[in-house]
Amino acid sequence: MNNLPTITKNLLIINVLMFLGTLVAERYGLRLQDLLALHYVRSDLFNPAQLITYMFMHGGFTHLFFNMFAVWMFGRILEQVWGAKRFLTYYLVCGIGAGLIQELVTTIHFISSIQGMPEGAVEAVLNEGSKALSQGMNYVDSSMAMLNVVVNGSVVGASGAVYAILLGFGMLFPNEQMYVFPLPFPIKAKFFVIGYAVIELMSGLANNPADNVAHFAHLGGMLFGWLLIIYWRKKNRRHGFYYR
Repeated sequence: MNNLPTITKNLLIINVLMFLGTLVAERYGLRLQDLLALHYVRSDLFNPAQLITYMFMHGGFTHLFFNMFAVWMFGRILEQVWGAKRFLTYYLVCGIGAGLIQELVTTIHFISSIQGMPEGAVEAVLNEGSKALSQGMNYVDSSMAMLNVVVNGSVVGASGAVYAILLGFGMLFPNEQMYVFPLPFPIKAKFFVIGYAVIELMSGLANNPADNVAHFAHLGGMLFGWLLIIYWRKKNRRHGFYYR
């Protein structure tokens, strides 16, 4: 850990501490997820600060481990190239951007879900749905139950920022050879990133709620990462600097 760049090390520590804190809080009946996970803007659990706090919450050890492994493996390289300030800016902006894209996609799902529903049923979900979910229950009516998940479901994890880190690595080192399980041969980083983006897009368009993954948030992180890197490159060229 002593050899890790400052921001990468602190991100690892904060995420692990938040995960442990969540476990401890649950033992005392406190649901930190209701406060810190990202909720839809129409939910009574929504708070703008959640666009930041959700990045430091995780749904389980496996979720935490793979996100932090990617931060350790690729994030430290980006921080060494960019420096601490630029890397932290990139991480936070892309994480927030992923959350904003998730809010946009949820809005589309919300509008689609309320088509044909009685106004009273929609109001009931908006006013009472979060309480039902927090008690492990949902509506008997299937359309109300689906709407309740859309409105009061939550998003956690650093995955949006992590996918942006993968994109950043692929753009800075496009021809770097990488071994990716289960492929028996190395592939270039740029193809690795493109492959991940295509998989996420196809998974998101499949709209399978059973996989419980915010695919468009991942793509949102990559989108904001791409826009930020393009902006920095143009800015550096205007000032006579060059970087990958």
